[in-house]
Amino acid sequence: MLRTTPLHEEHLRIGAKMVPFAGHSMPVHYPSGIQAEHRRVREAAGLFDVSHMGKVSIEGPGALAFVQHLTVNDVSVLEPGQAQYSAFCREDGGVLDDLLVYRLADRSFLLVVNAANHSGDVGWIRKHEGSFDVQVEDRSERTALLALQGPVAEEILAPLVKIDLGTVGPSRVVRTPISEAPAVIARTGYTGEDGFEIFLEPGDAPRIWRTLLATGEEHGLAPIGLGARDSLRLEMGYPLYGNDLDAEHSALESGLGWIVKLGKGDFLGRDALARQKEAGLSRQLAGILLEEVGFPRPGYAVLSGGEEVGVVTSGTVSPSLGAGIALAYVPVGLSTPGTSVGIRIRDRCVRGAVHPRPFFTRGSRLR
Repeated sequence: MLRTTPLHEEHLRIGAKMVPFAGHSMPVHYPSGIQAEHRRVREAAGLFDVSHMGKVSIEGPGALAFVQHLTVNDVSVLEPGQAQYSAFCREDGGVLDDLLVYRLADRSFLLVVNAANHSGDVGWIRKHEGSFDVQVEDRSERTALLALQGPVAEEILAPLVKIDLGTVGPSRVVRTPISEAPAVIARTGYTGEDGFEIFLEPGDAPRIWRTLLATGEEHGLAPIGLGARDSLRLEMGYPLYGNDLDAEHSALESGLGWIVKLGKGDFLGRDALARQKEAGLSRQLAGILLEEVGFPRPGYAVLSGGEEVGVVTSGTVSPSLGAGIALAYVPVGLSTPGTSVGIRIRDRCVRGAVHPRPFFTRGSRLR
């Protein structure tokens, strides 16, 4: 039986196409379609239901030390009211999940993890709880999560809150009501656009969803499904767990080296990652931009000199650029931007080149 989010009836009411995703019934798109929804987020704003994501609370005197032990990034630099991107790793450095860490108070953290990994993550966290003086609580079913993303997101949300959103900078987190509903608002997202992620009580979520859509109508706000969420994140080169991230590839190979803080002290996977960094990588997750027409899909072979050198992990035709884009693991020697490669599409080698991420920046258009 698929689980549903608190907004399930809202999605059905406005004609969403529902699909199974990570054990949930989720909207993949609404009547306007994925391409239109993608453009709406880039040009105005979109509202996403991401309540399926896992939410785990860690509180207590040992909360900081415990989250430091679990994650690769340095949580000690966070002040209360800040968030950071991070990852869980196995002892061998393989990525178990990527996540956002929100420091709500000195001794209170909220970890937002991928829906497909939620149960496994909770078990893994509890397994390592040991002697840390903490309380671990799975709040996934008791917390709804909306994402309001796009260039005019602040204009839409501003009249519904009593604080100046201009004071809430990137990766900042505040507690403030939205239309009298208790909420936690973070200036975070998965689209590359400005925006907010909004944590609510499940019972308040349908009303706030409707209120946001009504308030945002004059600004061009529209509901957005998982299809456009995927194409938006891929244009930014953001990895997706299960496609681009997995336990068989280390955080360094996966392009997450920028969040791996080896100097912060001991954490799960640190020794293996330190050894790998010293020895050097043999493969690396890279972006590929096609120079000819083609739709790269996961599983397609990456070619160099006629030989297969890698496999596409994520791919699409970018709605913003009008060109095929992909992520793939390739030998380090081929991971430099500008390196010529190809992708085998329907028995034809479609020419492309390794491209720096993000693929899309404001104002960039290829076709």
